[in-house]
Amino acid sequence: MIVGGAFLALNSTVVKFLVDDYTSAQIMVIRALFVYFVVAAFIWRDGGIATLRVRRYGGQLARALCLASSTFLMILSVEQLPLGDVFAINHASPLILTAMAAFLLGERVGWRRWCAVLTGFLGVLIMLRPTAAAFQVAALLPLTVAVLSATRDVITRKISATDSSTATLAVTTTVILFAGLGLSIVTGWQPLDPADIWIFALAALFQGVAHFLMIETFRLAEAKTVAPFKYCTIVWAMVIGYLFWNDVPDAWILTGGSLVVASGLYILHREHKRRAASRQQAD
Repeated sequence: MIVGGAFLALNSTVVKFLVDDYTSAQIMVIRALFVYFVVAAFIWRDGGIATLRVRRYGGQLARALCLASSTFLMILSVEQLPLGDVFAINHASPLILTAMAAFLLGERVGWRRWCAVLTGFLGVLIMLRPTAAAFQVAALLPLTVAVLSATRDVITRKISATDSSTATLAVTTTVILFAGLGLSIVTGWQPLDPADIWIFALAALFQGVAHFLMIETFRLAEAKTVAPFKYCTIVWAMVIGYLFWNDVPDAWILTGGSLVVASGLYILHREHKRRAASRQQAD
């Protein structure tokens, strides 16, 4: 999850260099085409085309639609907001995921973790700048991405027992490709500069590896356990944002982001404590 988060931040960094010249839908389409090369590499590594067997078509389609929607909104977010702000708000998703895991995955969440979730949501509210003068409508974009990401992760957890990570990545990439083609009818298509092809390829590499690692994460561990490690992506994004664009998070983002991160880490702490108690009882 930590390494996948680093690649995700790098992907958004590359996209931020592209949004001035290309539409969001166009970026989705071209990047998805290059992601197929990453998918092909994983297919070869896993032993061939048989690894693409899909057993849960409904779950795969639902997951892919969540990711296609969040991909489009994430590109818009990166275009309108500093990279650190985007990831700070977007990383309300582990809190949302913890709440969803209780209802949709049957994972037990105690009252202490519910308090942590509520504290985290308070942090999100602070980052959204609740005063009328400071509120940014654009900040709702990464928040919507957070909801979609949490939903995607819940579905990933459900389908990972039967469908391989490579198959999931292939289905998702295909849906994103066609979703981007559909959206491009509305948003338009800009002439492609051949010199930018390598930038699209780089974004595809980062995105493909990031999502493969995250799919693997939810295949190997419970959602509520690994979700807090997503917060590392905020650090990656803030460092990259400062290095490339000299973006420094303001007091709203730092205060609210600290509450969100602290809440997520407390959830992780409670999960480890619960597991330790369960092992002692078993012994």
